[in-house]
Amino acid sequence: MSGEAPHILLVDDDARLSQLAARFLAEQGFRVTQAATAAEARDKLRFLDFDLMVLDVMMPGETGLELTAGLRAERAPDMPILLLTARDTPEDIVAGFEAGADDYLGKPFDPRVLVARIRAMLRRAQPAATPAAPLQLGPAMFDPARGELVLASARVRLTGAELALLAALAARPHEILSREALATALGLDDVNERAIDVQVTRLRRKIEPDPREPRFLHTVRGKGYTLKPGA
Repeated sequence: MSGEAPHILLVDDDARLSQLAARFLAEQGFRVTQAATAAEARDKLRFLDFDLMVLDVMMPGETGLELTAGLRAERAPDMPILLLTARDTPEDIVAGFEAGADDYLGKPFDPRVLVARIRAMLRRAQPAATPAAPLQLGPAMFDPARGELVLASARVRLTGAELALLAALAARPHEILSREALATALGLDDVNERAIDVQVTRLRRKIEPDPREPRFLHTVRGKGYTLKPGA
């Protein structure tokens, strides 16, 4: 993120809600670009750079979940994505995380909460002020100072949530971190165990030679997770 005000892409087909949210975000110092559909959002992403996307789940045509999954597989795998949803059951929340979202906010929402979530996500996307030392994870190297995971001289793209999770674990290697601690690191208000497990599963796909037989990111039954770096 540059020294300019953070640039938010707000995608929602509810014109009134989108306009109100955009106005409030602008008053709080954000630059805001609006889109009403997934197709329009994709057009904006081709020509503009954004620091974060706020995305409605239920849209006509390509849904917010489908757009999230598509972007994670395409050109914007590391841009933080906040989902807006009127359906906030645990199953719906998990579906959002599985698609690659970093956070969610139920509708209707207080615009002040939206701003707080956005600011928290932007902070998590930045390297820590006092980062842990680089860690070897088999053939990969994680450098918390740069917020980078490198494998075979190539950067592995991490979502904001994946980076926050890996950074929290890397800051305390060999220690067991509870799901509550990891939820705090991810900026989640409550502890949805399945949601944490989904993020761990996604991270394992990027750091483990065989995610089904983890060498580095271990589950400690009934307690949480621990990162055990090594060659």
